Amino acid sequence: MGLSLDQADARRLALAVTLGQAAVTFAVALAAWGLSGWRAAESALLGGGISVTASLVMALLGFRRRSDADAYKALRAFFAGEAAKIATVIVLFTMVLRTLKVSPLAMFAGYLSTFIVHWLALANALPTPGAPRARQVI
Repeated sequence: MGLSLDQADARRLALAVTLGQAAVTFAVALAAWGLSGWRAAESALLGGGISVTASLVMALLGFRRRSDADAYKALRAFFAGEAAKIATVIVLFTMVLRTLKVSPLAMFAGYLSTFIVHWLALANALPTPGAPRARQVI
């Protein structure tokens, strides 16, 4: 038995996580600007922007079709979204690193900081031990 989350709820959650990632990206860029100047802030925005863009691609592709009734279709859509997300990260990092002069530390800090949002969303979605469970799938 597990926690049930319909596709519309999953898509809303994925888009909310993406919005949270964007907020964290701006906060890290602001901190980078205060610590090291404009180039660091721009680099942090680029790194976080790569993650936000990839997450948005995943949310839009992974949850675009109604596949509640067919677990195989839902799993296939999820994997297609994840594959597109990874490809997006690779392409965008390659483009940025080849064409722009960035501060690598700030860029990777911006990118990695967005993972905090994922972990917080996951921790918030998991049931608390001893608490009553939400809807269950049998």
